Amino acid sequence: MTASIDRAAQLARLREERTWDLVVIGGGATGLGVALDAAARGFAVALVEAEDFAKGTSSRATKLVHGGVRYLAQGNVSLVREALHERATLLANAPHLAQPLAFVLPAYRWWEPAFYGIGLKLYDALAGRRGLGATQLLSKAKALARLPTLRQPRLAGGVRYWDGQFDDARLAVTIARTAVAQGAVVLNHCPATGLLREDGKIRGVMARDAETGETFTLRSHAVVNAAGVWVDAVRDMDREPGAAARPPMVAPSQGVHVVVDRAFLPGSDALIVPKTADGRVLFAVPWLGKTLLGTTDAPRSDLPREPMATEEEIGFILAEAGRYLARAPRREDVLSVWAGLRPLVKPSDEDGGTTKKISREHTVLVGRSGLVTVTGGKWTTYRAMAEDVMARCFDAGLLPRRGGADATSALRLAGAPERAAGTLDLPPGEHLYGTDAATLRALPGAGRWLWRDESGGRTGGLSEAMLRFAVRHEMARTVEDLLARRSRLLFLDAARAGALARPVAALLAEELGRPVPEAEIRAFEALARRYRGLPPSNELKAA
Repeated sequence: MTASIDRAAQLARLREERTWDLVVIGGGATGLGVALDAAARGFAVALVEAEDFAKGTSSRATKLVHGGVRYLAQGNVSLVREALHERATLLANAPHLAQPLAFVLPAYRWWEPAFYGIGLKLYDALAGRRGLGATQLLSKAKALARLPTLRQPRLAGGVRYWDGQFDDARLAVTIARTAVAQGAVVLNHCPATGLLREDGKIRGVMARDAETGETFTLRSHAVVNAAGVWVDAVRDMDREPGAAARPPMVAPSQGVHVVVDRAFLPGSDALIVPKTADGRVLFAVPWLGKTLLGTTDAPRSDLPREPMATEEEIGFILAEAGRYLARAPRREDVLSVWAGLRPLVKPSDEDGGTTKKISREHTVLVGRSGLVTVTGGKWTTYRAMAEDVMARCFDAGLLPRRGGADATSALRLAGAPERAAGTLDLPPGEHLYGTDAATLRALPGAGRWLWRDESGGRTGGLSEAMLRFAVRHEMARTVEDLLARRSRLLFLDAARAGALARPVAALLAEELGRPVPEAEIRAFEALARRYRGLPPSNELKAA
């Protein structure tokens, strides 16, 4: 049976006169992970998201499920071991959305294969029985066999190792559906507008449905602030009247990704550059029939809902990729470019509470009022982060201990086949639906395509049935929800996404039983232009 999120049913449950065990603010990777973990333990959980699930940072990752090779050089073995454990867990629990991926590190100096090979052999050892494949040293010929578009002059060989890849936004929606199946209530397009305070303690959340304007007061024993880079805005809601603002927990950093044609990296392996001109790691990754290049790391002082890449950042990625690819990608080759804000943590106990830095990746803070704030981290360890949050709720006396230390490591996500079945042999596009593919094929428009992927990649395309599935089962409410996150077309080919705004809006209107506002359509068309790196037209400015 297909796990579905019915918006009317979710709203009806929010209207109930009750006290929730836990209310989560934020529907990204961390918040959804907390909601799922708590629901799996039998707690009464509600989650509210201001916009759409994974609208922010959680849909803008490099799409990698990884242990973090770079942390080995820093000596942080425990962090790598945890991430490798979580990598295996995610690949096992969502094989329709996350799969192993081989990476080739090209060597242009004679000593590099042995140097990097030793570190990657240690990476294999830390993974142990959960490893995905053995690291191999490659000759020049074998490196070119794996990555035929590598730049050949001075190429000495390479190293091939294994990590994983996934679809971040679709994983977020799948976690939301799984949480609902476990009894949680989750609602997108429903911002938290305030915190309920009684006797100096947080006792709930006020929220407003953005579609209808209906307001809710959600009383609860515990509140988790999982708003990503916007956690400080929620913490400001927790201020006593007249109290000074707290120092921020988050110092945001912008990461940019560029998408080009599959021809730049036609094989099934990814390319990793261990050190760019600015000291970062650069990836060129085959993703859904295209090639994904990234990423940058630049501090930002503002927190826009839709951050945009600068020409300098785009140029940097293209130039660095061009140092390793025989055919250097140019600005006119860019199909889509997007930016995400990473929540780099600056933990503080200025609010009089206690701070527990679980790892270098994420931080959990319980304030004096009892507000639990979690930020930082990465997609690979979202499940472990959720366990840490629940442990802090137990330690602080906000919730009774329940479910042991681990409630979700063996919990299959919606659409995942049974473990004995392994992965399902499904056509491109349908593989993302797993066991729900039969439900998809039964919907009207299964054979009517708005777009077909002719690249030979795994997207398959976008059918009317896929859009109907997104509205009926995945709570898609806007054109952007459909073309950016239920389908990833905006991230793969922004021009095609913009061209489909109106036919998609027509189908969305049919499913919702109401017209889609012209302003929404024009706003998405403008967004698609920005993802192409184009300035808005005068017409779109006027809109």
